[in-house]
Amino acid sequence: MIRIVQHHDWVIFIILGSIFALSLMLISLQREASLKDFLLQKIEDSSNIYISWIIVSTVYATLLSVLFSQYIPFVPKFISNLSLFGMQLNKFGFVFFSVCFFYILKIILTYFYYYGVRSQKKWQQFYFVATRFYFVLTLILIFACLQVNYFPQERIQTYHVYGLLFIIIFVFKNIFYLFHNYKILPQNWYYKFLYICTLQIIPFMVLLKFLFN
Repeated sequence: MIRIVQHHDWVIFIILGSIFALSLMLISLQREASLKDFLLQKIEDSSNIYISWIIVSTVYATLLSVLFSQYIPFVPKFISNLSLFGMQLNKFGFVFFSVCFFYILKIILTYFYYYGVRSQKKWQQFYFVATRFYFVLTLILIFACLQVNYFPQERIQTYHVYGLLFIIIFVFKNIFYLFHNYKILPQNWYYKFLYICTLQIIPFMVLLKFLFN
């Protein structure tokens, strides 16, 4: 039996690029802030909030795509049949564009949600808090990508472990948003319920259904 050796050099390049992007953000955009200072920073003392949010979101989407691409069964036929200059999307490319589209659409809907419930003043506070949360999540994803590609365990076991981990993180994120000091969600409980259901749970389920169907 011939065994095909998989090369994961591209994973290392992505991880190193992600670490470089996050480090550059802390050094240049956050005035050489340490990790602790960045996470505990107040919005009044922070700089380049919007750009930092974009960088962290991009790194997060990239690392999440690296991890998810190891578990999706196949690229849908209607995607694999598409080609540009003879090139087709592999699993990573398919997941990356799906995740990016999902989060861009989610950001747009969240923006209109805040303006629709007349809480537009909380919009900057929202993505300021989200940046810190997803920054920590990118660090977890770096270790997860290394483990999956270079220290593999039984596939079904790791699938269940990471599935449970993402559920725990998902629940914690909503609790974190609900009880954060900045009170980034609208004050009325039904607006909070609307946000969690329509902009958290449903989109997340749709993304999982699309990737793992």
